[in-house]
Amino acid sequence: VGAVPVVLGALGFTSAGIAAGSVAAKMMSAAAVANGGGVAAGSVVATLQSVGAAGLATSSNVILGTVGSALGALAMIE
Repeated sequence: VGAVPVVLGALGFTSAGIAAGSVAAKMMSAAAVANGGGVAAGSVVATLQSVGAAGLATSSNVILGTVGSALGALAMIE
């Protein structure tokens, strides 16, 4: 959960927008070409940019933490 903002920033999804020349810029370009010139609201690129700009909501942190913990526990059992 704590790594999400760091990873998104490294990919180019920053609070100031999508960084030029980054993976995020390439994703945005591909999404725009596929959608006739714009990035669709609710798409993966739009969602990642939203999280990169504003961070995760508390509810999202709880969900990610819970799922991560469950997967970690499952991995320890096997």
